Parts: sequence; structure tokens; C-alpha cells
Amino acid sequence: MDTPLNAARRSEDIALDLLKLVAAHANLGNKSASATTGFAPISGAKTEDQVTQILDLYARCREAVDAPLSGPKS
Repeated sequence: MDTPLNAARRSEDIALDLLKLVAAHANLGNKSASATTGFAPISGAKTEDQVTQILDLYARCREAVDAPLSGPKS
């Protein structure tokens, strides 16, 4: 049985996993990253800017995880 605390923690874990996936593919926070298809690393980005980008991305991931699912319309 999930309590609200367990459900919130689960959402946070899912959002963190999503953040890791997106950040890895977008080369966020990786100083030695080379460009991959569709993504280019930010040249000369300051550490503070990278942290801000990662925190913004985490907030977007939390919104995506917490968003209600829309069911099929009849």
C-alpha cells in the first residue's frame, strides 16, 4: 500500500531517472562530451550555468512525471 510519502518519493525517483537519461543524451554537465546526433555541447558554459540548466531540467522532468495522464477519448 503506497502512502503519500512513498508515492512522492517514487515520483522524485522517476523524475531523477528521466533527468539522467535526458542529460546524458544532451551532454549536460559533461565537460569532455563530444557532440552527438541532434545535440551539441554548450561551448564555454560556466559551472553555474550548467547547474541552473540541470535544475531547470529536473523541474521539467518533475512536471512531466506529475502530469496527469490523459486517457483515450471516447
